[in-house]
Amino acid sequence: MSSTGSGLRIQGDDNLESMIVGTVMRKIKSRTWKKQRYFKLQEDCKTIWYKSKKTGNARSTFSVSDVEAVREGHQSEVLLSTADEFPPDRCFTLVFRGRRGNLDLVADSADEAQSWIKGMRKLIENLENMGDSEKLDQWIGDWFKKADKNNDGRMNFQECRVLLKMMNVEMNEHHAHRLFMMADKSQTGSLEDDEFVLFYKMLTQREDVLRVFQEYSGDGQKLSLGDLEEFLREEQLEEVDEVQQLAMEIIERYEPSDTAKLLKAMSIDGFLIYLMSPAGSIFLPGRQNLYQDMSQPLSHYFISSSHNTYLMEDQLRGPSSVEGYIRALKRGCRCVEVDCWDGANGEPVVYHGHTFTSKILFKDVVSSLRSYAFKVSEYPVILSLENHCSVDQQRVMAHHLNTILGDMLLKSTLDGKIPSCFPSPEELKGKILLKGKKIGGLEDRLEPEDSLTGEVSDEDESAEISEDNLHSNSLRRRAKKSKQRLSKELSDCVVYCKSVHFNSFKHSRMHSKFYETSSFTESKARKLLRESGAEFVLHNARQLTRVYPSGLRTDSSNFNPQEMWNTGTQIVALNFQTAGLEMDLNDGLFCQNGFCGYVLKPEYMRRSDKRFDPDVPQNWDGYQPLSFCIQVISAQQLPKVNIKESSVVDPFVRVEIHGVPLDQAKQETRYIDNNGFNPVWYDTLRFTIHTPELAMVRFVVEDYDKASRNDFVGQYTLPFTCIQQGYRHIHLLSKDGTSIHPASLFVHIRVAKLV
Repeated sequence: MSSTGSGLRIQGDDNLESMIVGTVMRKIKSRTWKKQRYFKLQEDCKTIWYKSKKTGNARSTFSVSDVEAVREGHQSEVLLSTADEFPPDRCFTLVFRGRRGNLDLVADSADEAQSWIKGMRKLIENLENMGDSEKLDQWIGDWFKKADKNNDGRMNFQECRVLLKMMNVEMNEHHAHRLFMMADKSQTGSLEDDEFVLFYKMLTQREDVLRVFQEYSGDGQKLSLGDLEEFLREEQLEEVDEVQQLAMEIIERYEPSDTAKLLKAMSIDGFLIYLMSPAGSIFLPGRQNLYQDMSQPLSHYFISSSHNTYLMEDQLRGPSSVEGYIRALKRGCRCVEVDCWDGANGEPVVYHGHTFTSKILFKDVVSSLRSYAFKVSEYPVILSLENHCSVDQQRVMAHHLNTILGDMLLKSTLDGKIPSCFPSPEELKGKILLKGKKIGGLEDRLEPEDSLTGEVSDEDESAEISEDNLHSNSLRRRAKKSKQRLSKELSDCVVYCKSVHFNSFKHSRMHSKFYETSSFTESKARKLLRESGAEFVLHNARQLTRVYPSGLRTDSSNFNPQEMWNTGTQIVALNFQTAGLEMDLNDGLFCQNGFCGYVLKPEYMRRSDKRFDPDVPQNWDGYQPLSFCIQVISAQQLPKVNIKESSVVDPFVRVEIHGVPLDQAKQETRYIDNNGFNPVWYDTLRFTIHTPELAMVRFVVEDYDKASRNDFVGQYTLPFTCIQQGYRHIHLLSKDGTSIHPASLFVHIRVAKLV
């Protein structure tokens, strides 16, 4: 075999040929769990399988598309812990997408390790460079292999029936047999290669898209240049001056037929390819790039933020790991948290104090920041420090911050002067800011300081847990009275983010400096929102606020971040390790603006001369409500959620609006019986959006079950302001936020001003 269906050449590539032959390597889970496994790349160059010699035929597989990156050497905690046993040139780590754990491997030789490292990187690069049509060809090929039970390269009718079930299609036997016979051009009673592709195309005929195509086609066969211009103007509401030029570009880019291109026309195939492309996506392409003003004060932005970043699972017994920081930073997170305690041998450790969570070294966390802080975004990272260390170990912390981070660590105001407001993300590019306790303020920093330590109040998250327990009044009083010694060296590492106790909005307005930052539990923040929402928004125009999950969320569940964004709170800290609605909203908000981790707040949340109250947005001067109309037309190739081969989903779509209280709403389509492959609805859902700049829209597909809880199928979440109108595809994501290609929804969207 010289190449794969995706055009990847194997012949002459020693690394891929070696992977196909297979290699025995050690799979490492800990210092004590090190077992030999036989790893082999399948000939399709898309699947890796591995097995133990002891378990005979039992084997595990994973797809190359599941692997996000390959790390070389001792670049995981597990491999670092075995560094004395295995040299780095034999070690590598496969990092999976989503929240799946890493795979740490040790080869028998450096050459074998290099074969897998280089081979895997080539396979990943090939997948990333693959076009939509190639991905579809691969997807079709995968289904063929799944259906070809006897591995003879052909598919008989019985295998075809099994395939339909696997693809989420419930079809009567007569209709299925008719399609099979039409595709069997060779009349052999089985399908192979091109015949299977024809069978697939008959299955996936998009009547919904054909209907739109024919509505605008002058002759029912093609879209002329004029037809396409009319469609772009009337339906897609393209606002470009040169619609004709845009139509030409679309034909040139998406039309597969050279004949149609010469006629300056578009076939139904080209039209479908366009609608399935990023240009036909619901997400406004320009909003995916960096498009916002990044020169405003730091307090004017929502900042993607993680809570107890070191935890991989729950808050009581789960493992702590630097992997938590790497994953959060690679997801665009710009504020990470460390809980520091005195450790053995004079080295501070990070863990969730007074629990059974494992411990990691503070210096390892700082090293991971140095390596990963600016791989995804060049804008500043805030390191939120909860310090429980003795003065001696605080000095060690300051030493690690200074020596490991070097110039990355912001150690003084940008121009050496006392500022009156925050610098901007633009000015702070490439810098790590420490948020923590500080002796005195920025004004004192410029004066000579003799004292080597100072006393600061000790409010921290462990003390704040008591706020969620009304019976712990004595603990709360003790927590607020306690004091802590702080080393000058660590204090000096804090510049623009000094942690202070919050008294009241009035006190902050009269006495607080812009660089003084307060942290609230979700319950305290909700109380402040209920009592004085407009004051909260005004406070956050000038100062940074951090809100974090209740201490009672020991399962690492999350609160809804939208409530806090409604107050203009910048640092809404979530447990990134826990999938669900809350992280969907966070991922949705920060998937815009170049995925840089900063989103500019609406203008009315940045002003200090006027007040915006999220409970009564209609009182704002610029209030302009909008109607939001979504016609849910169809879905394509939804994944199965039930492992039973005979089970087929009964899908329905729910559209949720998250925003100010007046905007909170959700509506659902009907459910469709037994069709996850190409269900059609044409159901229309209508909403009124009062505060569009704060609204998030979440599309959810579930499998209806009248007897038990509905099963999650897929979702997609985005800011309302990033939605494209017209006929659009929504490419669905898993619960983990990863692509489940080619699953999608097809919708028609209209937004209009309400008088």
